[in-house]
Order: sequence, then structure tokens, then C-alpha cells
Amino acid sequence: MMSIQNKLGLAALAALAASPAAAQEAVGLDDKINQAFADFTGPFVSFIFAPFPGTGFPWIVGWLVVAATVFTLYFAFVQLRFFSHAISLVKGDYSDPNDAGEVSHFQALATALSGTVGLGNIAGVAVAVGIGGPGATFWMIVAGLLGMASKFTECTLGVKYRNEYEDGTVSGGPMYYMSKGFNELGLPGGKILAVLFSIFCILGALGGGNMFQANQAHQQIAGIVGDYPGWITGLVFAGIVFAVIVGGLKSIARVTEKVVPFMGVMYVAAALVIILMNADQIGWAFGQIFAGAFTGLGVAGGMVGALIQGFRRAAFSNEAGVGSAAIAHSAVRTKEPITEGFVSLLEPFIDTVVICTMTALVIIITQQLIVDPETGNYMLNEAGNAIATVDGNTGVSLTSAAFGSAFSWFPFILAIAVVLFAFSTMISWSYYGLKAWTYLFGEGHTKELVFKVIFCIFVVIGAAANLGPVIDFSDAAIFAMAVVNVFALYFLMKVVRQELASYAERLKSGEIRKFEH
Repeated sequence: MMSIQNKLGLAALAALAASPAAAQEAVGLDDKINQAFADFTGPFVSFIFAPFPGTGFPWIVGWLVVAATVFTLYFAFVQLRFFSHAISLVKGDYSDPNDAGEVSHFQALATALSGTVGLGNIAGVAVAVGIGGPGATFWMIVAGLLGMASKFTECTLGVKYRNEYEDGTVSGGPMYYMSKGFNELGLPGGKILAVLFSIFCILGALGGGNMFQANQAHQQIAGIVGDYPGWITGLVFAGIVFAVIVGGLKSIARVTEKVVPFMGVMYVAAALVIILMNADQIGWAFGQIFAGAFTGLGVAGGMVGALIQGFRRAAFSNEAGVGSAAIAHSAVRTKEPITEGFVSLLEPFIDTVVICTMTALVIIITQQLIVDPETGNYMLNEAGNAIATVDGNTGVSLTSAAFGSAFSWFPFILAIAVVLFAFSTMISWSYYGLKAWTYLFGEGHTKELVFKVIFCIFVVIGAAANLGPVIDFSDAAIFAMAVVNVFALYFLMKVVRQELASYAERLKSGEIRKFEH
């Protein structure tokens, strides 16, 4: 999605002053503000992304992977046992139109996916493979499969403890299951956790879910049409985003259910064409992935380096355990909370196991990574910290070059995809931030409108400004959400197991039945 690894070429602040001296003074002031902000937030950012002593493995990634493993074992591999049932639910086979909620299972899945499928799938995977080699792909898939259990847990709770209002709208997410769930179990501290989560969610929504996306969209557009002031892109995006989000979740869902499948199908289809065009390389590519996962194939860090990069990319891409998706999924039309847990487990599968793997395969098959013909190992770059690539490409440019090697016109399609990914991520995170906002300040049209206007102002700022320290901080805020959320999930997972046992029994007996549509 929006990790620190993805910050590729953030725009310099546009100097609109009339004279060179004034412009220099403006840039100097901007640098001072950035430095002051970085100094103030630096300790928090450093703590969240700090590695375990003696390793390059961030503790926050370990926090998420361990939680995903615990949930996988606790629910007896629910992601495998109920995978086909999840697909039936998305198709609407079990959907009762009279159930409370705002959106269908498919719309809820599309909205949540639009918040996670994005630059991480395009640029982040390239970074992971470029540093950890093809073997990073294997560990990325493993982490994605485990993360399905985390999504199942948090999204089931999101529906179970949501607030349903007389006008048909709902509010749900970690802040509600922390406060209401802890209270139900007689546990202290739920309200404190909920407030902390909400604060981090708002900060993450305005930064990584908004400003970073607007900034990267401007970079892609400027790369095609030529350089121009970022505030112009910001104003256009802000207008479109406001037009969508002012209509509430139903309006957001109507857009994402069209944009997300289109983006995903377009991207995966292009990847499949390239893979099939190089069908003779498929076996070799998978051989590289498996060999690299356990030997490292001579890349920096060896097997451990591949494992770290794969786990890190999966955690940063699908957000399993962060809690954000539970906010979108909680608005689904259902009277069975567990059904949305099943639907949500498809999210890391689509995001990480399918889309991220496609990106990695294209990079490997088009041989963008340089191999030493004598040893068969990958050659390192001059700095010795990553694999040498054709033309020295990294990040999104490496993915673009891989696709461009088969289709000369694909970099233009990729630019469109990045803009669409950025747009869909922004509208989804606007909803996440809004629900955290209303949890803290109360429901009401005026209070909601205030946040929506603030969100759109930050779109313009994001497209125009130099955001390095701000994005670092908002990234840290997003993963601080995971610290609070996973802590709460450990206490509440027994509630999910009760829901799962009850539903499984009724499904087996035929009490849970399909509906004719």
C-alpha cells in the first residue's frame, strides 16, 4: 500500500513566489518546517519501524506475522476450510435483502480492497524482489495466506459490535469492538484502546491514505504530460473525491465496486499475457522463487533477507491486523457477523497471493534482475545492498520496465493504474478516517462534513508539498493502529470462535440457506 519503501520521488514544494530570492526564502522555510516536524515525530517513527536487535526485521512486521499465525492455528486454518463458502457469500448466494447494513458483501470487499490494493502491489513488490530476490515472493505468499486469518478475526468483530442507526446507516470497526467487546467481557481499558486507535486512524487517513496517494498520482501524471504545479492535480482530485465521499459509504461502494475489479483485471490480465508470452520461463521462475526462499541464491542477506522482504511486503500491502478493513466490512448487509469474516479473508488472497505474485513473476520472467552467468547467482549493485537490475531500475520504474519489455505502451497504462489506485485508496481511507472522527466527536451531518472538507484540503496539500517526514509519521500511525488492534484481538478472539462454531453447525444442518435473487 503505502510503506516507507514506496516513497519514490516525492515532489518538491512549488515555488510560486515572483522573485528568485523570495522563492529561495520559501524553500528555506519549507525545509525548516519539514526538519522541525521530523525532529518532533522522529522518535515515534523510529520506534514503530525499529528492527529486532541484530537484524533488519522490523518488530512491527513480526507483531503482525505472529498474530496471523496464532489466528490461523486458533481457528484451525479457517482460510482454507471456508474459502469456497466465502466465494459463495461474495456472489450473494446467502444474502438476505432484508438484513441491516448499507452495502453488499461484494461492495464491502471492493471498498476494503480499494484501500489496500495500490502502490504497494506495483512499487513495493519490486523493492522486495530487488532486495530479497525471487525468494521474497515465496515468503510474501506465506504471509498473505496467514494474514487471511487476521482479516477474518477483525472483520467478524467489526460486524458483531457495530452500531446500527434508524436511518439504515451503521458505524463499526476496531474502536467499537474494543469499547463494546471489552465491556461485554468485563475487561478494563477498552475505551482507552478505542480512542488511541481512532487518533492513529485519523492521522493515517490524512497522511498515507490521502496526501501520499495524491502526491504519487501527481508524479505519474507529470511524468506523462510534463511538469506542472501539483496544486492543480490536487484541486481536480479533491473535487472528484469530495463528489464521491459526500454521498457516504453507498456512494463510495458504487464507485469502488466498478473501479477495483477494472483495475485488478486490467493489471492481472497484462501480467498473465506477459507470463504466457514467456511460457518457457515459468518453470524456471518458480524454481528461482523456491530456491531463493531457502538458499537466497546469493542475494544480500541470503535466505533471511528473502524472508524479511517477503513478510515485510505482505504486511505493508494487505494491512491484515491493522484494523482498517474492519471499518469498511462492518457496514455490510447481514445478520451473521461471521459471514463478513469469511468474505474478508479473500482480501489478502487477492491483494498479496494473486496481485503481488503477478508483479513478482513478471519482474523475474522478463529477467530484469541480472544473473552472474558463471555462478548462476544474482549480481549485487555497486552499493551491495540490492540486486543489480537492467538500467538500474528500482521500485515502480522496475515494474514499469518489466511490463514495458513486453508492451512498449504499458508504462502509460501503468500510470493510469497508479492514478486509479491512488484515487480508490483515498476514497476508502476517507471513510476509515470519518468513522474514527465520528467515534471521537459524535455522529451528525455537520461533524461528518467538517471531516470531509478537511480531508479534501489535505488532498491539495499532498499533491503540492514536500511530504517526507509527514508520510513517515502517517505510515507509523497506520502501523500503530496494528499495535492497538492486535492487542485487542487476542482478548476478543474467543468471541469469534463462538460465532464460528455456531454458524458452522447451522450451515451443516441446513438452517443457513441460500436465497433466490
